[in-house]
Amino acid sequence: MTRNIRHAAVFCALLLVALVVNAARVQLVRGPEFDGNPANRRPAIARYGQPRGDIRVGGEPVTGSRDTGEHLRYERTYAEGPLYAPVTGFASQAYGTTLLEHAEDGLLSGADPMLAPLPLWNDVTGFRNAGGSVETTIHPGAQRAAFEGLGDHKGAVAAIEPATGRILALVSTPSYDPQLLSGNGSSVRRSWERLTADPDKPMLNRAVRQTYPPGSTFKVVTAAAALEAGVVSDLDAPTVSPDPYTLPGTRTRLTNESEGCRDASLREAFEWSCNTVFAKLGVDVGVAGMAATAEAFGFGDDGLRVPFPVARSTFDTAVDRAQLGLSSIGQYNTRATPLQMARVAAAVANGGQARSPYLVERTVRAGGAVVATAGSSPAREVMSPATAARLAELMRGVVENGTGANAAIPGVVVGGKTGTAQHGVGNSGAPYAWFVSWARGGRDAEPRVAVAVVVEGRAADREEISGGGLAAPVARAVMEAVLGS
Repeated sequence: MTRNIRHAAVFCALLLVALVVNAARVQLVRGPEFDGNPANRRPAIARYGQPRGDIRVGGEPVTGSRDTGEHLRYERTYAEGPLYAPVTGFASQAYGTTLLEHAEDGLLSGADPMLAPLPLWNDVTGFRNAGGSVETTIHPGAQRAAFEGLGDHKGAVAAIEPATGRILALVSTPSYDPQLLSGNGSSVRRSWERLTADPDKPMLNRAVRQTYPPGSTFKVVTAAAALEAGVVSDLDAPTVSPDPYTLPGTRTRLTNESEGCRDASLREAFEWSCNTVFAKLGVDVGVAGMAATAEAFGFGDDGLRVPFPVARSTFDTAVDRAQLGLSSIGQYNTRATPLQMARVAAAVANGGQARSPYLVERTVRAGGAVVATAGSSPAREVMSPATAARLAELMRGVVENGTGANAAIPGVVVGGKTGTAQHGVGNSGAPYAWFVSWARGGRDAEPRVAVAVVVEGRAADREEISGGGLAAPVARAVMEAVLGS
């Protein structure tokens, strides 16, 4: 009898071991397969079964969660959704996540292993941590100034702290309310269809995902290349620059909007944005020199993330000399995001040193403990300090004596560069108005903000579109907001 009991006990123990092994196999080996099965709603129910962590601006949450009482219990809410949509993106039960909501989804949803008390703890227990929060680098005053400054225009603003790379403002208009997409009902589907069909593309983040011809704002890069290559050594010496300038190997004659550009000095040409001077300077520097300088500023970087990806800004190297001339004044195939042009202004303001832009200051657990701190990246030399000082001097001249007067702020040192970029077949599209700038307050040791603004002009206002007229006042408002805090 004892022997039979012993055999039964061993058999039961083997069955128990088999059950444990099978349970482990299902959870650890086949778990991902079951999680990815469309028929399995448990991951979605678990994902939305608790409030999502917050995205914060200036220490205050700009997101929240609403208890619906349904199977997918919590929906995302947004405070001032259109204002911060280019930062937060959306978190939708029907359409997924974008921008910060996507890049930091693991932390916000509580699924990030970094939130677990022990390695693999959540995998074994099935426990889900409370979502953490994301502290952004956004300056609320600068963000609002940019949004209100653009108004009903299509366009974008990016602002950076030059010494660190912290993104202070990221605005794109027209915008939208991400909360319209939060749930999964018929109203969400209708909102999605309306937003995706809108020809003005309100869900496009123009600040980081749209590239534009930068026009004359690219002359900052061309001037840097000319100074670094020694093509120009004296800012006030006349250049050998005909007006009009016949592009090499062609009969195409390049002209200027302003008078007095023939043989103008670099200072005069920069202040009054002489196309002929800068096209010829680009040709004199050559493709290799121009490309190297553009790359140093960040053009061609297809791996930039802030933490969501930024569209690649381009400077075409497969060009002849005529095309190089056009590329050097921000036309032909030269393309840049507003964030990239803010990086250009920031490098000048920071003495030729560039730091990669970033949007997340730190991430924290629900209890407030820090998970990770971003901090600025190591500085990268874009140009010599001497060249940066000369460019800063030229940019100050644009605001004090040239086309950027609308960006001037009393008691503040402001440098800038205007631009009006042509586009479309035969330049038929309404021009883009650009302004890039930086500002240093009277008591500041170094510039505290660098800004890029692009405004997509309306066809009806074609003759009145200019960087100094449309974009510079927006940049001034952003700079005043940062310096006033």
